[in-house]
Amino acid sequence: MRVYEELFIVKPDATEEEVDSIIEQMKGVVAHAGGSVNKVDKWGKRKLAYRVGKFREGEYVLMEFQSGPETVHELERRMRVADLVIKFLTVRIDENLKRIDKRKKQREKRSTRKASMSPASPQPSVAQQMLGGTRRRELRDPRLLPQLRCPLRHCRRTRRPCRLPCRRLLFQPP
Repeated sequence: MRVYEELFIVKPDATEEEVDSIIEQMKGVVAHAGGSVNKVDKWGKRKLAYRVGKFREGEYVLMEFQSGPETVHELERRMRVADLVIKFLTVRIDENLKRIDKRKKQREKRSTRKASMSPASPQPSVAQQMLGGTRRRELRDPRLLPQLRCPLRHCRRTRRPCRLPCRRLLFQPP
């Protein structure tokens, strides 16, 4: 059994009962063929991207179902014959669902592997070891770091004289 999505557009002047009868008819076709309808979403009236026939808007209905390929041919045949249906599109989505499940499993496996391989506590940087494990917020305070002046006497990026402790030395080797 494969999983399909059927999106069809009904004429905007169709009543709610007519739309419901089309949906029930399509559900009956799927059930008669031995499939099952997973969900039916009525999106309501929306503007079409281009004019189809005389209509600029239509009522969208999305139906997800599980069945064999013969059922899809029968559904599409009935959509072509129905006067209320303007357009329809059938897409097989079970391959996408398999691909998504496979990616989820890979991510879970990778996260458990990273969790088991990562050390209990992160290694402190060289600057933190020099300063006795101070936090980054404390590293920004120039009063706490009078001993760490830039040995080059200028900033590497702007080439201007440094008046504050060189913060780049704290996070990069000289």
